[in-house]
Amino acid sequence: MATYEAFDQGVEVNGRTVLTIVEKAMGRFSDAYRERALYALAAEGITDPEPGVWYPQQTWLNAFETIAEELQPHVLDRLGEQLPTVATWPNDFDTVPDGLQSIDTAYQRNHRGGDIGYYEFEQTEDRAGELTCYDPYPCPFDRGLVRGVAKRYASVDAFVFIEETGETCRRDGDDVCTYTVYW
Repeated sequence: MATYEAFDQGVEVNGRTVLTIVEKAMGRFSDAYRERALYALAAEGITDPEPGVWYPQQTWLNAFETIAEELQPHVLDRLGEQLPTVATWPNDFDTVPDGLQSIDTAYQRNHRGGDIGYYEFEQTEDRAGELTCYDPYPCPFDRGLVRGVAKRYASVDAFVFIEETGETCRRDGDDVCTYTVYW
């Protein structure tokens, strides 16, 4: 499966997620970036996204791909990194492992209908673990998301480092990327 291809055409994404990424995250970059994202959504038929309204994930992924192509893929990394600070996020914990496990909770809350994928975290050392990402979102977005969550819950003096360590990668047409996270 290629990046930007929903695993199941019945999958939907909550409008709250769309708005958070476009209005809050893209808006942090500039009004021009936010406007470009709104234009990409409109080109896919989403002209006024609303929280609580569910949109086809494939439509959202198409707009996401346009944003990446026009604004450069590094924007996706920065978007992912901001997501835990601008989105409604599970927050009843204060450790990096719990934070990394919460990525799946947030993902499941905001996607529905069919095979939506998952994020699975396993702690491997005192300050390290592996996060498996089985989803159709681009690698730079997931890397940024993982880094943003780890930084949010790491101690102030911690250095958060993410390394792609899996044998498969969505960039190569696979469904899964695995990252080792150090904090």
